[in-house]
Amino acid sequence: MTPHDTAVLRVAGRPVGRYVTRPELPARLSPRPYLHPVTTLAGTAVTELSPADHAHHLGVGVAVPDVEGSNFWGGRTYVRDQGPTELGNHGAQRHSAFQLRDPDGFVEELRWVAAGAELLRERRTVAATELTDFAWALDFTFSLTNVTSGPLSIGSPATNGRPGAAYGGFFWRARKEAEAPQVFTIDREGEREIHGTHASWVALTGSTWTLIFAGATEETRQDPWFVRAEEYPGVGSSLASEDRLPVQPGETAVRRIVTVVADGRIGRLEVAALVRKAVSP
Repeated sequence: MTPHDTAVLRVAGRPVGRYVTRPELPARLSPRPYLHPVTTLAGTAVTELSPADHAHHLGVGVAVPDVEGSNFWGGRTYVRDQGPTELGNHGAQRHSAFQLRDPDGFVEELRWVAAGAELLRERRTVAATELTDFAWALDFTFSLTNVTSGPLSIGSPATNGRPGAAYGGFFWRARKEAEAPQVFTIDREGEREIHGTHASWVALTGSTWTLIFAGATEETRQDPWFVRAEEYPGVGSSLASEDRLPVQPGETAVRRIVTVVADGRIGRLEVAALVRKAVSP
């Protein structure tokens, strides 16, 4: 892999993330750029890449299971009245160029291609910021523009008939440990209480680390959270939960998620303070 295929994110000179732009992956995994490993300031890895339970989970990135029938998530496709089905409908997100590339972040252009045609053009903006001596923030914005001549829509297994499976959008596959992580919001606790609901932030706490996910725009906060803790640790923001998300020709869907990456197990009050510091108006 050449130096042009990776970018290292740094906070105060310390590496905290490696961004792979052109991964060599089989088509079935819906190849796409990803961040892995992402670490705390103390160096604890808080992402996983192609774990045994879900080979198509690739660290931190944007993954969508249904863009007008094309799979940009990887693995099987959920087919209504049929269930998860192996189809040859996988797309790929292709890195075009960095418009900006600094030690603490970058602006990237990507092309979402399936069956030889470009469906979406993405501008991705990623920035790493120090918050305290034990926490930093990953600010991740993606803008998806329909570059076709007709309307597109983004769906999920939930919109295709599988209740509770509204994954698709920003997704963070977290570190799997012997015990499931604790998951909580300001007023709720547990995967079953939080999954599929709205909250200004969701925290995932492992043995020595905490991840705090916050929607950073009003539009992003309208998307429910996709949360897994018991089967595997992962958090995403759902673009299509009850209904498909339409994107007309030339129109752009924009979402911004800020994730606080912290050492230690952090409680609600401190989490809320870190979110306020991380998410600027």
